[in-house]
Formats: sequence, C-alpha cells, structure tokens
Amino acid sequence: MAELGLNEHHQNEVINYMRFARSRRGLRLKTVDSCFQDLKESRLVEETFTVDEVSEVLSGLQAVVYSEVESELINTAHTNVLLLRQLFSQAEKWYLKLQTDISELENRELLEQVAEFEKAEFTSSNKKPILDTLKPKLAPLNEGGTELLNKEIERLQEENEKLKSRLKTIEIQATQALDEKSKLERALQDLQLDQGNQKDFIKAQDLNDLENTVAALKSEFQKTLNDKTENQKSLEENLATAKHDLLRVQEQLSMAEKELDKKFQQTAAYRNMKEILTRKNDQIKDLRRRLAKYEPED
Repeated sequence: MAELGLNEHHQNEVINYMRFARSRRGLRLKTVDSCFQDLKESRLVEETFTVDEVSEVLSGLQAVVYSEVESELINTAHTNVLLLRQLFSQAEKWYLKLQTDISELENRELLEQVAEFEKAEFTSSNKKPILDTLKPKLAPLNEGGTELLNKEIERLQEENEKLKSRLKTIEIQATQALDEKSKLERALQDLQLDQGNQKDFIKAQDLNDLENTVAALKSEFQKTLNDKTENQKSLEENLATAKHDLLRVQEQLSMAEKELDKKFQQTAAYRNMKEILTRKNDQIKDLRRRLAKYEPED
C-alpha cells in the first residue's frame, strides 16, 4: 500500500479528509449528470434541430455546468482554508509556527503519490474501517511530546520571571549607586570650595605680612646706610643674611602651603601649620631686633 510518510494517526486524518473530499466530489458529479439529464428530458424532444437551437441548448448547458464547477472549486478552496485554520490554531496553542510550501502543491510526483494512496485506500478490496472518522475536531495530544513541551514552556516562563526580578534588583542598585555618586560629588565640590577659600585667605595674609616685613627691612637698611656709611659693608652682609633668611622664610612658607593642602587629608595638619606660622613670626621679630642694633642712637 502507498504511504505518505506520516505516522498512523496523521495518515488516518488524511484518509478522513480524502473521504470527505470524495463525498463532495461525488455529489458535484451527480449534479453535473443531472444537468445533462434535465437537458435531455426538457429540450431534446424533437428529432431535428437547427444550428441556432443547438447553439442555444449548448450555451444554456455551459452556463449551468460552469456555475456548478465554479461553486465546487470555491467551496473546495474555502474548505482547505478551514482545514489549515484548524491545524494552525492547534499549533499556536503550543507556541509553534507552521510553514507551508505552495510550490509543492504542483509537484506532479507527489500528486501521483497521493493519487496512488487514494486508490489503494478506497478500492473495495483494500478498504478498511477507520476508528477516527467520527472525531468532530482536532484536539491537542496529551502524550510525551506535549508533556515535554509544557515543561519547557513552564521552565522558560520561570526563567523569564527570574530575569525580570534580577533586572529590577539591578535597576534599584544602579539608582542607589547614582544617588550616592551625586552626593559624593556634591560633598567633594563643597570640600574643594572650602579648601580654596581657606587657602586664599591664609596665603593673602602671609604675603601681606611678608611684603610689610620686606618693606620695613628695606626702609631700615636704607636709613642705616644713609646714617652710618662706615658700617656699610657690615650692613650689606647683614642685608644679604636677611635676604637669605627671607628666602628661607618664603621656602618655609611654600612648604607651609603644601602642608595646608594636606590639612584636608590629615586632620591634625592645620594645627601644625599654625605652629609653623607662629615660629616664622618669631623669626621675623628676631630679625627686626637684630636690625634694630644698627639703627643710629639719638
């Protein structure tokens, strides 16, 4: 017996559809036969006909047969659409997507194979009963393959829910991290602004003191040079010493500024800077006392 390459269940479904199609085809053929029979009984009552009468009879018969054949072809196409709809609906219930190859509908070899299959199935000698002929519609199978598909769908759904939950957690963590970053940036800006203000204040005050000290030293040296020319050499040496001290003080001031920068990383650095500035003021006072020795006595 010819086979279609399908399992027993699907092959029985094909046989059921062929039985339905054969029944519809038989009814249409009987209708066509009745059209010719009606024509014979109603029009062919005379022994001779003219050409016009024969043409009229044939035209009427052509219209009737054309209408019957067209109706059957349209009905067959619509029936096939309904059959495909059943198959696609069943597949969609299990998240499957079926595909069709329209070009295979005109494959002569396959069509001859189907014809042989129909001939083998519906000849009187090979006809056998089909248990599924009374089934009203296709139903999803409840066998191993369907059970595995259901389990896979459930597993994918559970995995999808886990991924959604994980994504939500990551979004919350990302939002919190962005908030924390914004807070740290604002705190850093405030700290830098405060550091800049304090540094500018201390630097301006120290420079002002140094400028005043240098101006006082220059004035005192100039006065001493004018009043005591005999001590000019000694005064020049003292002036050089004072300048060196001034450079040293400026270097120490630069170091103090660097220490001030460290104040914001080490909490005790500010007190050390204050002590250094106090020592520098004492050194300046000492320089003033040493310079006062060279002032003229009244």
